[in-house]
Amino acid sequence: MAQQGSDNSSSDEDNEGHAMMTATYMSYQSLMLASQGECRKTGTSSRRNTVIRDRMTAALHMLAYKYPADANDDYLKIAKTTSSDAMKYFCRAVNAVYVDEYLRRPNNADMVRLLRKAEQRGFPGMLGSVDCMHWEWKNCPIAWADTFSGHRGHPTIILEAVASYDTWIWHSYFGPPSACNDLNVLYNSPIFNDVLEGLDSNIQLTLNGREYQQGYYLADGIYPRWSTIVQAIPDQQGRDKQLFTRMQEAYQKDVERTFGILQSRFEIIKGPCRLWHGQQICELMKCCIILHNMIVEDNHNEEGDDFVNDPSRYNVVEPAVPNRDPITITQYLSNRAGVRDTTRYYMLRNDLVEHVWKEYRDGNLNV
Repeated sequence: MAQQGSDNSSSDEDNEGHAMMTATYMSYQSLMLASQGECRKTGTSSRRNTVIRDRMTAALHMLAYKYPADANDDYLKIAKTTSSDAMKYFCRAVNAVYVDEYLRRPNNADMVRLLRKAEQRGFPGMLGSVDCMHWEWKNCPIAWADTFSGHRGHPTIILEAVASYDTWIWHSYFGPPSACNDLNVLYNSPIFNDVLEGLDSNIQLTLNGREYQQGYYLADGIYPRWSTIVQAIPDQQGRDKQLFTRMQEAYQKDVERTFGILQSRFEIIKGPCRLWHGQQICELMKCCIILHNMIVEDNHNEEGDDFVNDPSRYNVVEPAVPNRDPITITQYLSNRAGVRDTTRYYMLRNDLVEHVWKEYRDGNLNV
């Protein structure tokens, strides 16, 4: 009997391994075909004859290790120009094949997982944290240098991102110049477009006896006092506010940790950007974010989430499917006023202070 169980377990592992290999192969084939299609647009026979697999390897070398384009000549026998084109086409192919899956908005299953983890951490309704990162642009055109310099003294491009506890990037807005601060970037960002257009998931949340129907993000003090943002309390009067601020500042660093991991995985965005064209820079950043989310997904599959397997421990209600019907301009303006309602902002934060103090004043933190 023991031998039979072992055989069944081995068979299940083999089937799972074959399924993973098949899925990986199909994804690899689709990416190769997309890359090959881009390469054929160049029209030169020498580039068409270059092995696509070697080009993908060259592109990954440049993204992950910041290899100069001419360094691939030693290992892969690919010229400098071909290596540069390979990275450009690879980024474009990754974006075309995987953007819908790995840069998606959270679906219902994602929302339930995020809300359960948020409740476990003591911040019910939290969907992630938002912040901005600056990437130095070494080859910024001189005519744009002042616009992209800002207070840093050298041109940089801003990436606004929302990251969850597992460092998955759910939202990215890349391209604003450094002359904009985080507040200016937020005003032009599509981060709350779903809320304004009535397309966000209807979250049922009870805090301190009060009902809420939308989630929120953690942010630092430069962001505005909106009902979809929760910030730390600058002048804490009382132990309850001190505890809340300490926990908020700790969880808000999820996005900062995500930026650090993203830069360590793809060293090309850790140092100055040496590309010239804005569109290529945007494609490169999007590609790195997609590949980063792929790695996060693999970690999910390997480690799993224990809290997801025991839903009875949480009071999370599955969000209702959003209404996809177009809204009127009156509804849009009403949603916009609700997002920017300062009264709701303070009400939500005060209720969170009460909740955190009630649950964790004895030091029973479960992060």
